[in-house]
Amino acid sequence: VQTLIYIPHFMSWVIIVSISYVLLTMDGGLVNGLLEMFGFQKVNFLLNENWFRPMYIIQIIWREAGWGTIIFLAAIAAVDPSMYEAARMDGANRFQQIWHITLPAIKSVIIILLILKIGDVLELGFEHVYLLLNASNREVGEIFDTYVYVTGLKQGQYSYSTAIGLFKGLVGLILVMGANRLAKKVGEEGIY
Repeated sequence: VQTLIYIPHFMSWVIIVSISYVLLTMDGGLVNGLLEMFGFQKVNFLLNENWFRPMYIIQIIWREAGWGTIIFLAAIAAVDPSMYEAARMDGANRFQQIWHITLPAIKSVIIILLILKIGDVLELGFEHVYLLLNASNREVGEIFDTYVYVTGLKQGQYSYSTAIGLFKGLVGLILVMGANRLAKKVGEEGIY
């Protein structure tokens, strides 16, 4: 189980999307095979625009959950075990221990990771989206990066695509600075 959670973070999007294609293809895919076995109709996940976002989100969760787990487990491991022992002796249940000991102890890690992720809010992953895009789902799957690729490289509008990239970077910077300032206002450490 641990390997299934940790390894995807270190795999390329090409491998993850390829695994999804193998699992979700109409003919011979594991998911459609199971659907057919239980009497349901096959679903064309790869060409149906309604399935683009769920596939995209599930793949991101599968890929990044392991990395977050590693960071949070390291932060939790740094919490003094005697605090949990004292809480148990005082009659605290598992939920109370998490709420009153674990979360306050790892609050600074949560805040720093949140600040860093806020900066990536417009960074949706060109490679990942580009590998999932096709003519059937382009309308729901287009993001800044794929738009910049089509506009800049395919249509030759280099200055326009550069302006879009700069805008995206500026918005990310403003979001990080705002989140950092907000974290400092509520009494937490920021990233600078």
